[in-house]
Amino acid sequence: MGGAVSAGEDNDDLIDNLKEAQYIRTESVEQAFRAIDRGDYYLEGYRDNAYKDLAWKHGNIHLSAPCIYSEVMEALKLQPGLSFLNLGSGTGYLSTMVGLILGPFGINHGIELHSDVVEYAKEKLESFIKYSDSFDKFEFCEPAFVVGNCLEIASDSHQYDRIYCGAGVQKDHENYMKILLKVGGILVMPIEDQLTQILRTGQNTWESKNILAVSFAPLVQPNRNDNGKHDAVGLPPCAVRNLQDLARIYIRRTLRNFINEEMKAKGIAQKAPPKRKRRRCRRRRINTYVFVGNQLIPQPLDSEEDERMEDDNKEEEDKDHSEALKPEEPPRNLLREKIMSLPLPESLKAYLTYYREK
Repeated sequence: MGGAVSAGEDNDDLIDNLKEAQYIRTESVEQAFRAIDRGDYYLEGYRDNAYKDLAWKHGNIHLSAPCIYSEVMEALKLQPGLSFLNLGSGTGYLSTMVGLILGPFGINHGIELHSDVVEYAKEKLESFIKYSDSFDKFEFCEPAFVVGNCLEIASDSHQYDRIYCGAGVQKDHENYMKILLKVGGILVMPIEDQLTQILRTGQNTWESKNILAVSFAPLVQPNRNDNGKHDAVGLPPCAVRNLQDLARIYIRRTLRNFINEEMKAKGIAQKAPPKRKRRRCRRRRINTYVFVGNQLIPQPLDSEEDERMEDDNKEEEDKDHSEALKPEEPPRNLLREKIMSLPLPESLKAYLTYYREK
């Protein structure tokens, strides 16, 4: 499934294409997609395919096409502080993007059938927290993943504001999914080859809307134990943050706001400049006519304007090439710089930076 937009050269290029095709329509979703490099969730040797609008699968590891994730993120209508459950959380790519929008006071849970994929997701999450500059640009709701079949969730589990299921849902499991949703919540799942958005409007009332025609592998049916019953899967607890963690969140928020105000006062733009696009010029020709015997034969002739356009285009390409050869300066992490400049013990600085290595 996929192929709805052109392949990108990198993550930003892919997002540009998704925006142009109207798969990404809101700023919060765009920022989340740009912050998480899709290529980081591919195995080494397969990254060349990361920026194509195609699904990818290797063993148990699977990523849906970017156009699918875009529609899912938009349909979920995410807001800070909401609770989210990802049924079939896979690599954690979607859950990590969701966490950037939910913020530190949201709930971000995922359940995945394969234990090796959960380990892979935890490795990718740890890498994002330790090494990605995007982590310091957002307030993050860290995902928590458990191993299990999403059709075996314990009956006393809490309900969620937003739910996504990443596998085809059979019609007889539709009500099971709906029960996991709070009143006023949104469930997005593929059912009968349609990506569907379901809004719970009351205790027993729902509104459904088809979003996109899709093709998903169906949910794996649970195995029964020796007693003929399913083994119930417990979801992660909804833990309350301790005072130390709350203090870190508010200190980082205060510093981030101070940096933004400081930059605004200096007139420094906070958004990265758009990427330069290579200019393409169409060559124009003037037709002249010559007599050959008693016939007029058209002869294409380059005009002086054409030559000037070609020279300008060549200069632009040479300039682009020379700029591309210049070593890029690594982006400054202003929040980290501010924390490290504070007159605090090194152990406290490390805690405020989440023990990040850069």
